Amino acid sequence: MTTEVLLVRHTEVLLSWKHRCYGRSDVALSRRGRQHANELAARLAQEPVSVIVHSGLARAAYVAGRLAQLKKLEPLIDPRWQERDFGEWEGRTWNAIWRETGNAMDGMLSDPERFRPGGGETTAALAARSVAAWHALPREGRVVVITHGGPIAAVRASQAGASLGELALYRVAEGTVVPCRRFS
Repeated sequence: MTTEVLLVRHTEVLLSWKHRCYGRSDVALSRRGRQHANELAARLAQEPVSVIVHSGLARAAYVAGRLAQLKKLEPLIDPRWQERDFGEWEGRTWNAIWRETGNAMDGMLSDPERFRPGGGETTAALAARSVAAWHALPREGRVVVITHGGPIAAVRASQAGASLGELALYRVAEGTVVPCRRFS
Protein backbone atom coordinates (compact mmCIF):
# COMPACT_ATOMS: atom_id res chain seq x y z
CA MET A 1 0.00 0.00 0.00
CA THR A 2 1.32 3.46 -0.89
CA THR A 3 0.58 6.73 0.81
CA GLU A 4 1.46 10.01 -0.82
CA VAL A 5 2.56 12.63 1.67
CA LEU A 6 3.03 16.25 0.72
CA LEU A 7 5.38 18.01 3.12
CA VAL A 8 4.62 21.73 2.83
CA ARG A 9 6.69 24.49 4.40
CA HIS A 10 4.65 27.46 5.60
CA THR A 11 4.81 30.66 3.56
CA GLU A 12 6.53 33.97 4.33
CA VAL A 13 6.48 35.27 7.92
CA LEU A 14 6.20 38.90 9.01
CA LEU A 15 9.03 40.92 7.52
CA SER A 16 10.11 42.07 10.99
CA TRP A 17 11.07 38.42 11.63
CA LYS A 18 13.11 37.94 8.46
CA HIS A 19 16.75 37.26 9.35
CA ARG A 20 15.71 36.31 12.89
CA CYS A 21 15.79 32.99 14.62
CA TYR A 22 12.11 32.15 15.12
CA GLY A 23 11.99 28.34 15.49
CA ARG A 24 9.24 27.71 18.05
CA SER A 25 8.19 31.38 18.28
CA ASP A 26 4.60 31.70 17.14
CA VAL A 27 5.22 34.16 14.31
CA ALA A 28 2.39 35.13 11.97
CA LEU A 29 2.53 35.26 8.20
CA SER A 30 3.13 38.50 6.35
CA ARG A 31 0.46 39.91 4.02
CA ARG A 32 2.38 38.38 1.10
CA GLY A 33 2.70 35.13 3.07
CA ARG A 34 -1.09 34.97 3.59
CA GLN A 35 -1.69 35.67 -0.10
CA HIS A 36 0.79 32.95 -1.07
CA ALA A 37 -0.85 30.60 1.50
CA ASN A 38 -4.26 31.18 -0.08
CA GLU A 39 -2.86 30.45 -3.55
CA LEU A 40 -0.99 27.39 -2.27
CA ALA A 41 -4.12 26.04 -0.55
CA ALA A 42 -6.18 26.58 -3.71
CA ARG A 43 -3.58 24.68 -5.75
CA LEU A 44 -3.40 21.81 -3.23
CA ALA A 45 -7.21 21.66 -3.06
CA GLN A 46 -7.33 20.73 -6.78
CA GLU A 47 -6.05 17.27 -5.86
CA PRO A 48 -7.51 14.61 -3.55
CA VAL A 49 -6.58 15.15 0.11
CA SER A 50 -7.48 12.65 2.83
CA VAL A 51 -5.83 14.20 5.88
CA ILE A 52 -4.32 17.58 6.77
CA VAL A 53 -1.80 17.75 9.61
CA HIS A 54 0.01 20.84 10.92
CA SER A 55 2.37 21.82 13.71
CA GLY A 56 -0.01 24.07 15.61
CA LEU A 57 2.15 27.17 15.15
CA ALA A 58 0.25 30.11 13.59
CA ARG A 59 2.27 30.21 10.37
CA ALA A 60 1.49 26.55 9.63
CA ALA A 61 -2.05 26.67 11.03
CA TYR A 62 -3.02 29.46 8.61
CA VAL A 63 -2.03 27.43 5.55
CA ALA A 64 -3.66 24.28 6.95
CA GLY A 65 -6.83 26.18 7.82
CA ARG A 66 -7.19 27.57 4.32
CA LEU A 67 -6.74 24.12 2.77
CA ALA A 68 -9.07 22.50 5.32
CA GLN A 69 -11.75 25.08 4.54
CA LEU A 70 -11.51 24.35 0.82
CA LYS A 71 -11.50 20.56 1.29
CA LYS A 72 -14.07 20.58 4.12
CA LEU A 73 -11.73 18.61 6.38
CA GLU A 74 -10.81 19.06 10.03
CA PRO A 75 -7.02 19.58 10.27
CA LEU A 76 -5.08 17.60 12.86
CA ILE A 77 -2.42 19.19 15.07
CA ASP A 78 0.75 17.27 15.84
CA PRO A 79 3.31 19.41 17.73
CA ARG A 80 6.08 17.00 16.70
CA TRP A 81 5.97 18.85 13.37
CA GLN A 82 7.00 22.13 15.06
CA GLU A 83 10.23 23.85 14.14
CA ARG A 84 13.38 23.37 16.17
CA ASP A 85 13.54 24.92 19.63
CA PHE A 86 16.37 27.45 19.56
CA GLY A 87 16.09 28.36 23.26
CA GLU A 88 17.50 31.79 24.10
CA TRP A 89 18.30 32.45 20.45
CA GLU A 90 14.58 32.74 19.60
CA GLY A 91 13.65 36.20 18.36
CA ARG A 92 17.22 37.39 17.95
CA THR A 93 18.83 38.20 14.62
CA TRP A 94 21.19 35.63 13.18
CA ASN A 95 23.85 38.36 12.86
CA ALA A 96 23.60 39.18 16.59
CA ILE A 97 23.82 35.50 17.50
CA TRP A 98 26.85 35.10 15.25
CA ARG A 99 28.57 38.20 16.73
CA GLU A 100 27.93 37.11 20.32
CA THR A 101 28.66 33.40 20.00
CA GLY A 102 31.37 33.39 17.36
CA ASN A 103 31.69 29.93 15.92
CA ALA A 104 29.15 28.40 18.32
CA MET A 105 26.62 28.12 15.49
CA ASP A 106 28.99 25.68 13.83
CA GLY A 107 28.03 23.23 16.59
CA MET A 108 24.77 22.51 14.80
CA LEU A 109 26.81 20.87 12.04
CA SER A 110 29.84 19.63 13.93
CA ASP A 111 28.11 18.19 17.02
CA PRO A 112 24.46 17.51 16.10
CA GLU A 113 24.10 14.92 18.89
CA ARG A 114 24.94 17.29 21.75
CA PHE A 115 24.92 20.93 20.63
CA ARG A 116 21.86 22.84 21.90
CA PRO A 117 21.59 26.20 20.13
CA GLY A 118 20.64 28.79 22.74
CA GLY A 119 20.08 25.94 25.19
CA GLY A 120 17.31 24.58 22.96
CA GLU A 121 16.99 21.37 21.00
CA THR A 122 19.77 19.26 19.47
CA THR A 123 19.67 18.34 15.79
CA ALA A 124 19.36 14.71 16.90
CA ALA A 125 16.23 15.52 18.96
CA LEU A 126 14.69 17.48 16.07
CA ALA A 127 15.35 14.56 13.72
CA ALA A 128 14.02 11.93 16.14
CA ARG A 129 10.69 13.67 16.75
CA SER A 130 10.23 14.61 13.08
CA VAL A 131 10.84 11.06 11.89
CA ALA A 132 8.52 9.76 14.65
CA ALA A 133 5.81 12.15 13.40
CA TRP A 134 6.42 10.90 9.85
CA HIS A 135 5.93 7.28 10.93
CA ALA A 136 2.73 8.19 12.80
CA LEU A 137 1.02 9.59 9.68
CA PRO A 138 -1.96 7.68 8.25
CA ARG A 139 -1.02 4.83 5.94
CA GLU A 140 -3.67 5.44 3.30
CA GLY A 141 -4.67 8.23 0.96
CA ARG A 142 -3.01 11.56 0.37
CA VAL A 143 -1.74 13.34 3.48
CA VAL A 144 -0.74 17.00 3.52
CA VAL A 145 1.57 18.09 6.35
CA ILE A 146 2.02 21.83 6.85
CA THR A 147 5.24 22.24 8.79
CA HIS A 148 8.60 24.01 8.91
CA GLY A 149 12.04 23.81 7.34
CA GLY A 150 13.70 21.80 10.11
CA PRO A 151 11.23 18.89 10.22
CA ILE A 152 11.10 18.69 6.41
CA ALA A 153 14.90 18.59 6.26
CA ALA A 154 15.00 15.92 8.97
CA VAL A 155 12.54 13.63 7.16
CA ARG A 156 14.20 14.13 3.78
CA ALA A 157 17.68 13.52 5.22
CA SER A 158 16.45 10.39 7.00
CA GLN A 159 14.95 9.03 3.78
CA ALA A 160 18.20 9.72 1.95
CA GLY A 161 20.30 8.05 4.65
CA ALA A 162 22.16 11.32 5.26
CA SER A 163 23.96 12.14 8.49
CA LEU A 164 22.60 14.65 11.00
CA GLY A 165 25.39 17.02 10.03
CA GLU A 166 23.99 17.09 6.49
CA LEU A 167 20.47 18.22 7.50
CA ALA A 168 21.03 21.76 6.20
CA LEU A 169 21.40 20.34 2.69
CA TYR A 170 17.74 19.26 2.78
CA ARG A 171 16.10 22.55 3.82
CA VAL A 172 13.48 24.06 1.52
CA ALA A 173 12.21 27.58 0.88
CA GLU A 174 8.99 28.95 2.32
CA GLY A 175 5.91 27.75 0.46
CA THR A 176 7.67 24.70 -1.00
CA VAL A 177 5.74 21.46 -1.49
CA VAL A 178 7.80 18.27 -1.22
CA PRO A 179 6.00 15.13 -2.48
CA CYS A 180 7.03 11.91 -0.74
CA ARG A 181 5.81 8.34 -0.96
CA ARG A 182 5.43 5.95 1.95
CA PHE A 183 5.11 2.23 1.59
CA SER A 184 3.39 0.04 4.17
